[in-house]
Amino acid sequence: MQGNQGPTIRQMCEAATVSRAGYYRSWRQKEPRQEETALRDAIQKEALSPRHRGGYRPITRALKNKGWIVNHKRVLRLMREDNLLSIRRRRFVVTTDSDHSWRVYPNLAHRMVVSDINQLWVGDITYVRLQQEFVYLAVILDVYSRRVIGWCLSRRLERGVAREALEMALSERRPAPGLVHHSDRGVQYASGDYVKRLESCGITISMSRPGNPWDNAWAESFIKTLKVEEVNGQRYRNFDHAKTCIGTFIEEIYNQQRMHSALDYRSPIEFEDDLRNTRRDLRKTAMVSTAPVADGGL
Repeated sequence: MQGNQGPTIRQMCEAATVSRAGYYRSWRQKEPRQEETALRDAIQKEALSPRHRGGYRPITRALKNKGWIVNHKRVLRLMREDNLLSIRRRRFVVTTDSDHSWRVYPNLAHRMVVSDINQLWVGDITYVRLQQEFVYLAVILDVYSRRVIGWCLSRRLERGVAREALEMALSERRPAPGLVHHSDRGVQYASGDYVKRLESCGITISMSRPGNPWDNAWAESFIKTLKVEEVNGQRYRNFDHAKTCIGTFIEEIYNQQRMHSALDYRSPIEFEDDLRNTRRDLRKTAMVSTAPVADGGL
């Protein structure tokens, strides 16, 4: 910790004439869950560091240099569990496991010119750190209005987290056939039950190209906003606390209040309301202009 939050671990160890290795060894024995959560967080930060490309051996070396008592086998196991072995260069942790046998679909989103809601939805998954565990957030956005129309927070990075977010979006929008659903190639989106659910609604499937994380820039932008404006400034006590805070941010702040330059500095819900009002007024005008004129004869 730094600044007003107190001295760093290094400073405290130096003041107490205790080695950092000894500190971490003692901490691991007394608080094993907190120690593992902190270690996983340190691994993720190293994996995102520009100093190296995320290999588990250089990360192990970097952790040891910082005083962690850890071997490369443990680092490899934790990186595999957190999907960090083939990390893409960006500021947040990759939660994509594309090493699967499910069908991968071509990217249709990059050619689309979106002109209305329910034409293109995008989905993505990110992690959120609690005090003693990591949880995973799946979201679905409507690209035209930038509105989050489905989300789910789960303790497990499994297929169900994406499916729950999808079901919320379908219940919220009830889209007509022809909508395009775009995501990465992760197993959560490529699995048979998820694909069948999309196909049953007449939704066309699109997936990002390999090595092109910005194919899903709309979802990436929202996740960055979420991390900067909500998650990074919080210390969630537990899963329920995180779910309440994140839900409030999504539903009340991001969707209703946060202005977007792409929406002429309106919030997503304000933009959609204005869109509906404009179209209602146009329909009324069209009905008046096509109404028969009364005969004013003698």
